[in-house]
Amino acid sequence: MSLHPKLHAITERIVQRSVASRAAYLAGVDAALRDGPFRSRLSCGNLAHGFAACGPTDKSRLRGGVTPNLGIITAYNDMLSAHQPFEHYPEILRETARELGATAQVAGGVPAMCDGVTQGRGGMELSLFSRDVIAQSTAIGLSHDMFDASVYLGVCDKIVPGLLIGALAFGHLPAIFLPAGPMTPGIPNKQKAEVRERYAAGQATREELLEAEAASYHGAGTCTFYGTANSNQTLLEAMGVQLPGASFVNPDTPLRDALTRQAAVRALEISALGDDFRPLGRLIDERAIVNAVVTLMATGGSTNHTIHWIAVARAAGIVLTWDDMDQLSQLIPLLARVYPNGEADVNRFAAAGGTAFVFRELMEAGLMHADLQTVAEGGMHQYGQEPALRDGKLTYIDGVRESADPDVVRGVADPFEAQGGLRLLRGNLGRSLIKLSAVKPQFRTIEAPAVVVDAPQVLNKLHAAGVLPHDFVAVVRYQGPRANGMPELHSLAPLLGLLQNQGRRVALVTDGRLSGASGKFPAAIHMTPEASRGGPLARVREGDIIRLDGEAGTLELLVDAAEFAAREPAPNTAPAGHDLGRNLFAMSRRLVGPADQGAMSISCGPAADDGSIWNYDAEYELGHDAAAADAPHEAKDA
Repeated sequence: MSLHPKLHAITERIVQRSVASRAAYLAGVDAALRDGPFRSRLSCGNLAHGFAACGPTDKSRLRGGVTPNLGIITAYNDMLSAHQPFEHYPEILRETARELGATAQVAGGVPAMCDGVTQGRGGMELSLFSRDVIAQSTAIGLSHDMFDASVYLGVCDKIVPGLLIGALAFGHLPAIFLPAGPMTPGIPNKQKAEVRERYAAGQATREELLEAEAASYHGAGTCTFYGTANSNQTLLEAMGVQLPGASFVNPDTPLRDALTRQAAVRALEISALGDDFRPLGRLIDERAIVNAVVTLMATGGSTNHTIHWIAVARAAGIVLTWDDMDQLSQLIPLLARVYPNGEADVNRFAAAGGTAFVFRELMEAGLMHADLQTVAEGGMHQYGQEPALRDGKLTYIDGVRESADPDVVRGVADPFEAQGGLRLLRGNLGRSLIKLSAVKPQFRTIEAPAVVVDAPQVLNKLHAAGVLPHDFVAVVRYQGPRANGMPELHSLAPLLGLLQNQGRRVALVTDGRLSGASGKFPAAIHMTPEASRGGPLARVREGDIIRLDGEAGTLELLVDAAEFAAREPAPNTAPAGHDLGRNLFAMSRRLVGPADQGAMSISCGPAADDGSIWNYDAEYELGHDAAAADAPHEAKDA
C-alpha cells in the first residue's frame, strides 16, 4: 500500500523544518564514526582500567580489540515492579555475548523513579526532571568509549525517553531497547477505579483501598494499564529500535528470556564489528518519529509523550511540534481500547492481536511508514509478526489477520473512532492537550465557572468542606515545568471521576501533567505558556466562565478581553518545597523550556544558529520580562 498523501505531507513538513538541525546531528554521528572503531582509540592505561575486573576470557578479547563489546545501560532497581526483572538481564547478555565470541559489560546505571509511588507527594516534583538526569547518566555510562553497540534496560515513564535522549547523543553506536514485560493481570482496572472513587467519597476504608491496589499491583512487571510505561514500549517498536513483539511478554517466562538473548545477538550483529552495521542516529529519522506519534494516536497512548517525543526528536535533530501531533491525530483512527480509554489491560490487548495487528493494519492502509530500517533484519514488516518458541528456539509467526477481541482492538476499516486519541486545544488561555479517547462523547464539552487553586490538595479540601459548585472547571495552575517541575496530577482523578458519576459536569484545566491514566473527565493539560511564565492562566479568577470543547479543539475564557488584559497575574500561593531533594533541582526549574518544546532542562541535539530551537523560544514569554517572571521562584529556591 502506498503512503497516505496526508501522512506524506506531514512527514515532509517535518523533514523540511528539520533540514539544518538534522544535517548538523548526522554530521556529528559521522564525525564520531570516523574516529572508530571505538576501543582502538584508548591508551593502554585507559584500556587496562576498562577490563581490569573482567575474567580471563573477556579480558583477552577486550585486549585484542577485534571482537565487539556490548555496553549495557540499566535502570534496574528492585523497588519498582517494572524494573525488578532486569536484575538478571546483564548475566544473560554477558553469557550470550561470550557464546558468540564477544563481550558485554554494564556501562552504567540510571535512576528509575515511579510516578505511581510519588503520586500526590513532593517527590513527584522530581519526576519530569529525572528524564534529563537519566539522559545525562546514560551519557556518563557510555563516555568511557569502550563499546561497539549498546543495549538499554528500561520501561517506565521518564526512563525510556531519558535513555533514548542519552542514546541519541551516542548516535554512532547501534542500540537495542529491552523491556521487562507487563505483570500478569490482577483485579480489573475498572474495579480498582471504583474502589478509589468510593474511598474519595468516604464510602470505603483505607484497608479496602489498599487491598484493591495490592490486588492490582501484585507482582513483577509493568503496571497493566496503558499509561506512559506501556505506551513507551509500543512507540519503541513503532520506531524499530526494540525487537518485534517484545513489549508485552510477561517476565520470567522462556519467551521473555529468549527475546533478551536475541537482543544481544542482534546488537552484536549490527555493531561496527558485526556484518550489518546500523547506528541508532541513522535509524531514528523523521519517519521513525512519525511512526511513534501515529502509534500513540492509534492506541490512545499517554499524553506524557506529547512532551517526551518532542524532546526525543530534538535529540536526533528533528523538530516535531504539537501541531504535527494534532494533524496526525485527526488522520489516524483509534484502533485500541485499553484502560483508561477502555476496560482491557495490556495482556488482553496483546492476546487480541496487540502491536503486530495494529502495525500491520496501519501499514496496509498507508498510515505508517513501512520503509524504515530497523534493528530487525526484516524492517517494519517484521513488526507485523509475533515472537514464539518452537522447539526451544525463537521464531516469528504471522500475527492474527482478524482481531481476536473487537472490544479491545479493531482494524482500520472498523475503528473505535475515526480520529486518534489526542487533540490540541487552542484559545485565549494558550495551547493545551486533551486525551479525548478516555472521555465519553457526552462529556467532551463543558461550560462552567472556574474554581481556581494553586495546589491540587486544595481542591480536595474544598470538596470536603462542601463548597464546590455543582458544575465547575478546576483550574490548577502553577504546576508547569518552571513552577515546580510539572508534577503528575493523577491524585485528582478519583475526586473528579466521582463528581462526574454523580451527574455533575466537571473538567480540569492545568499547566501540569495528567498521564495516560488520566481518567474519564475532560482535562486540558500541559497549558502553554504556563502560569509561571506569565501565561494567561495566572489571570483567571474564581467564577470566570470557561468553555472547553474537545471536539472543536477550543478552550476559551469567556471574559471581556479588555478586562482580562488589564488583570495582574495572581501570585503563586502554593508553598515551596525543599524536602525530598527538591532543593537540588532549583537550577532545572530555572532553565527548563516550555512543555510544547519538550520541557528540557538540558540541551540536546545540535544548537540552532540562533540558539532558540533546542532551548525555549522567547516568544513563549508573551512579552513578559523573563527575569521578572523568574523572580518569585528565585526567592523560593534561595
